[in-house]
Amino acid sequence: MNLLIVAATEFEIEPFLKKKNKTEVLITGVGIPATVFHLTGKLLEKKYEFVIQAGIAGKFNRQFDLAEVVSVKEDAFADLGIEENGSFYSLFEKEFIGANDFPYTDGWLVNNSSFLKKIDLPTAKGITVNKVGDNDLQNRMMKGKYAADIESMEGAAFHYVCMQQEVNFLQLRSISNEVGERNKSKWKLKAAIENLNTELLKIIKNI
Repeated sequence: MNLLIVAATEFEIEPFLKKKNKTEVLITGVGIPATVFHLTGKLLEKKYEFVIQAGIAGKFNRQFDLAEVVSVKEDAFADLGIEENGSFYSLFEKEFIGANDFPYTDGWLVNNSSFLKKIDLPTAKGITVNKVGDNDLQNRMMKGKYAADIESMEGAAFHYVCMQQEVNFLQLRSISNEVGERNKSKWKLKAAIENLNTELLKIIKNI
């Protein structure tokens, strides 16, 4: 299969890279703009049958464990909108974009690939933000507004580009920390990366 692996940093998929796997890899850089630019360019340059994004994430949902790997079913640009009178409104709520205008479904970028049902991983709802941090009010607002399980800085951008380019895709995230926890001694970064790469190699082997 003509497959592309996408990651924001080499660090997140270092164990995979050390395997000297022949699968093509794209390192986009961190964040929404870098992901959109580099992934769009790559998909316009070459046709792929399947694209997998692999990375770490913070979690809102306490039902997920640190270092657990999930597949993201739906994602959203959580901080794209307008702050007004102490409240945040999405572009959909302000009717700048239709909530069901392609590629959105009720404001979400939903992966409807049947492949998600074939892998033995829990599915999660993700949000994507431009800024992560320890602002408790902001984090609680995001959790409450979107009822998301996890947070990243690239996931929705990945979904958006793949859907626009009509390519099959899968977003894999391994949970390294609680959202808002910036004390990295409390993170399970090493285990999260090990588990992420184990699942990535397993999926590639079975595609």
